[in-house]
This record gives sequence, structure tokens and C-alpha cells, in this order.
Amino acid sequence: MATAKRELGFLLAGPEKRVLVEIAGRLPPWITPNHLTGLGVFAAVGTAVAYAMSARGPLWLAVATLMLFVHWLGDSLDGTLARVRKAERPRYGYYLDHCVDAFSTSAIGLGIGLSPYVDLTLALGLVIGYLTLSINVYLESQVFDVFRLAYGRIGPTESRLVLIIANTVLALAAPLTAGSLPAPGITTAANAVFAFLAAAMVVVLVARFGANLRQLARLEPRRR
Repeated sequence: MATAKRELGFLLAGPEKRVLVEIAGRLPPWITPNHLTGLGVFAAVGTAVAYAMSARGPLWLAVATLMLFVHWLGDSLDGTLARVRKAERPRYGYYLDHCVDAFSTSAIGLGIGLSPYVDLTLALGLVIGYLTLSINVYLESQVFDVFRLAYGRIGPTESRLVLIIANTVLALAAPLTAGSLPAPGITTAANAVFAFLAAAMVVVLVARFGANLRQLARLEPRRR
């Protein structure tokens, strides 16, 4: 349900909320939540382009980091601004958030796959896993009336931080000459990390799926 209770259980949820509320309170009146949503989409495309261009030099990884920060602002601040101004439209925002999240995730994942660091098939597999988890969150909110935006205390904010840290490490380890490929050890390590994340997503999804079925079996016992 669009009016489902929100549970933000990821590690940085509390500090992030305080920062976002402070920023939202300082924004000029002419900036609307939809403006921020558009900014988030723009930054997602910018992140994808920066990753795809990172073969030309590590400077593009810094651009990707900047775009990820802007994406965080747009993607997270739009709902906060609506709530601060008491102008939230739960159904509208819920629908828009899911659509924008799916597009942004696909764009960023494609950009990472087009970079010289991660195999395209593996990156797209990670996108599929993430979107599958998102669908599961949507279904849980419909069935249990609770919108839980976290998996094992890991949410979108932590995911962006992981990418930012990876960008920093890769930029420091990347060759300094534009157009040269990264060392094989770097690509192997990057692919190993993505393979681990994909496997972790599968494990989390299976565990949460099983827990949901057990809970539903207790709530709705089978009739004989």
C-alpha cells in the first residue's frame, strides 16, 4: 500500500534524516520535490556516463563520485522536502520513487558494466538482483503494510558509499595515462566484489522470501 508504514533500518538512516531535514528547511520555496526527483535522474545518467568514460582516465571516476553525491541529494531529498512542507502525496510519491529507482539503478549498473573495471554481464546481473529485491520490498509493503528500506542494515545510502569508496580506490590504483586499461589484478578484484554482492543478494532474497512465507502461513493457515 502507498500508505504503508516506513521502516528505514539501514545503518545511516538516523544521521541521514537529520541532514536531509536540515537541508530541506533551507531550500528556497521555488524548489519542489519534483525538481529534486529530476535532479536525481539527471545524476544517475551522469553517473552512468562517467563510468562508461572512465576508460579515458581515472578523472572520470571522480566525476562518477560527484554524480553519486548529487544523485543522493535528489533521490533522498525529494521525499524529505515534501514531508517538511507537509505537501507529501503518498501514492504519487510511492509510485514515482519505484519507477525512478528502477531507472536509476539500471542506468548506473549499465554504466558500471561499460567501464573497463567490471564485466558487463556481471554488472547487469547485479542490476537484476537489485531490482528483484526492490520488487520484493514492494510486495512486502502490499502484503504486510510495512515498507522496509533496508536489507541487513544495508540501504541505498550505504550502497552509494561503497561505490564512492571503490571509485577512490580504483582512481588511486588506475594507470595515469588516459586510454590505457587497468591492470588485470584490478579488474579481477572488482569483478570478485561484484560477484560476491550478487551472491549476497541471492542469499538475502531467498532468506527473506522464506521468512515471508512462514509469516504468511501463520497469518493465513491453510484450510482443510
